[in-house]
Amino acid sequence: MQVSDFDFDLPAELIAQRPLPERAASRLLVLNGQSGRLEDRRFAELPALLQPGDLLVLNDTRVIPARLRGRKASGGRIEMLLERITGPCTASAQLRASRAPAVGARLSLVGGAQAVVEARSGDLFELRFDRNVDEHLLEHGEVPLPPYIDRPVAADDAQRYQTIYAARRGAVAAPTAGLHFDAAVFDTLEKRGIERACLTLHVGAGTFAPLRAERLADNRLHAERAEVSEALCRRIAAVKARGGRVVAVGTTAVRALETAALPGKLAPYSGETEIFIYPGFCFRVVDAIITNFHLPRSSLLMLVAAFAGLGPVMAAYEHAVAQRYRFFSYGDAMLVLPLSQQPLRTAGSLR
Repeated sequence: MQVSDFDFDLPAELIAQRPLPERAASRLLVLNGQSGRLEDRRFAELPALLQPGDLLVLNDTRVIPARLRGRKASGGRIEMLLERITGPCTASAQLRASRAPAVGARLSLVGGAQAVVEARSGDLFELRFDRNVDEHLLEHGEVPLPPYIDRPVAADDAQRYQTIYAARRGAVAAPTAGLHFDAAVFDTLEKRGIERACLTLHVGAGTFAPLRAERLADNRLHAERAEVSEALCRRIAAVKARGGRVVAVGTTAVRALETAALPGKLAPYSGETEIFIYPGFCFRVVDAIITNFHLPRSSLLMLVAAFAGLGPVMAAYEHAVAQRYRFFSYGDAMLVLPLSQQPLRTAGSLR
């Protein structure tokens, strides 16, 4: 398959620039991959669309204020987006500047911090700070809004670009399918007998990186840290045994669960994942997905197409554009049911 198979026309005005006043006020497009049927619903209706005994699996990562600004020794401006904190005073980051700084260059950052470029690997720069990175970010960092949100950071972004259940700091992008949940939705889910549990995948800035090779199999994704606990594995086994479904909230939850099941059976997992899921992949754990609308030609769109079929998914996106759904991080959501319950051949899976 080719990256161009996942292209579609998206009017710029459909890219949501701000969240709705209420989290659960978003629209919800329901796609049945097997039949291709589409339903236009509201996210607040989600509990009625799930079944008692289902298990929602959420990603409890917490977004850190990962963007810093500053200047090179030459005076040129830089914008830094931390990919990962690697030690008390070290981090890897993407840097935007008129000219990329060389190894050994010193950077002066907002708040008085200094950082030295120690190495470069592809798009990432390895940096050493003169102070604790985490503490400096908490005081001087900005919310790392995605590149397609074309406005300055607003006061409410620190709260709205974060799920209400975020717990474990480390992401530089939000697991955006979870942004729609509020306390009222969780309360209704609980009353209907729908359980929830958490895993962790710290979303990296690579989630927005374009795929460079046209042939899908020639691409690799940036590594992200994932943790799936033994307790979660036991709960999933119990849900499956009684006929319930595992409903992954977001593509990040899908990636973590299916990484943990790559040996052939779900097992506890803690480590890096570069799993790339595209049509032909054999899903071993996930029975339904709640997700936002994704960028054209993106690996996240490919994951959804692997689950529900390329034809049904692209038809759903055409419907969403025609019906003026809101796209991307602050946009509307989908509930996606699979293309088939039959096992598919394994393809495109990398740890």
